[in-house]
Amino acid sequence: MSTPFLSVEDLKVHFPTPDGVVKATDGLSFTLEKGRTLGIVGESGSGKSVSSSAILGLHRGSNAQVSGRIVLDGVDLLAISDADMRAKRGAEVAMIFQDPLSAMHPYYTVGNQIAEAYRVHNEVSKRAARTRTIEMLERVGIPQPDRRVDDYPHQFSGGMRQRAMIAMALINNPGLLIADEPTTALDVTVQAQILDLLQDLQRDFDAAVILITHDLGVVAEMSHDVLVMYGGKAVEYGEAKEMLSHPEMPYTWGLLSSVPDVKGDTSLPLVPIPGNPPSLLTPPPGCHFHPRCAHVDKVPGDLCSTEMPELTPGKRSENHLKRCHLPDAEAVFQKEIAATIGAKAVHES
Repeated sequence: MSTPFLSVEDLKVHFPTPDGVVKATDGLSFTLEKGRTLGIVGESGSGKSVSSSAILGLHRGSNAQVSGRIVLDGVDLLAISDADMRAKRGAEVAMIFQDPLSAMHPYYTVGNQIAEAYRVHNEVSKRAARTRTIEMLERVGIPQPDRRVDDYPHQFSGGMRQRAMIAMALINNPGLLIADEPTTALDVTVQAQILDLLQDLQRDFDAAVILITHDLGVVAEMSHDVLVMYGGKAVEYGEAKEMLSHPEMPYTWGLLSSVPDVKGDTSLPLVPIPGNPPSLLTPPPGCHFHPRCAHVDKVPGDLCSTEMPELTPGKRSENHLKRCHLPDAEAVFQKEIAATIGAKAVHES
């Protein structure tokens, strides 16, 4: 069996505060191969972005307590020096941020910022870096790149700024690309263009991609595998089509039933998840989701409120993991949920 390009093992990111320790990420594990996309989904505050920031080493120098292992291409990123991490950031692992307008400096041209990202990791002249920048701007679909290279971020539309961010992230051919809500602020047409572009570039560069999103339609379109997070923990993990058509954790059912049907069936009701996400400072005992779960009464005793379930294989596949005490989640899903949400968010190939 081949070694995965990225392996995250028991990752914990905790933040000490005067009121206690905030467990933003608490024991997260997953793997990712080159050429594959992992979609990470969950409500705000579930730990998605914090985990990805840890992979980039962005918590270094802060008060964050980071432990576990993050092995990228055989190197544990948590064990290397700050200088070595800076050398890898942007060259071997790069990120597309959610808001490109705030991620780019308003006082420097788009071309200067992309060229600087290239020159940091390559000993080339300014002329060579500019040529490479123009090539990348053209590759991501920006018209007249030889002219737009001298424009400032505010002179680009939202979609063009996102394309420029993608160019900056990919200019050094990184093996791992992290996209944090890359289409949130864009209209639907531009979203589709950006997602198509990311898929094309992933094939060209053979990159591993982590896609952080709350949009299950995007996950169904883009991801090979899905990781569902809740309260700083992974609650379901597996192949995208299997998970989205046969979820085995009630929180995943809630996410699927609270979004419109991707096939356009407007007759299906939207069923929001009751309650609020848990506090990461004082999470509820047992399963973090149990105060909002409608299926606690189907579990013998008081397991849900007293014991955190392990991430164990589901009924249908050893590679489909779920964190739930329900003895037969598949049967419960088919009986009580399927009539409402059917195969929502499953991409029809």
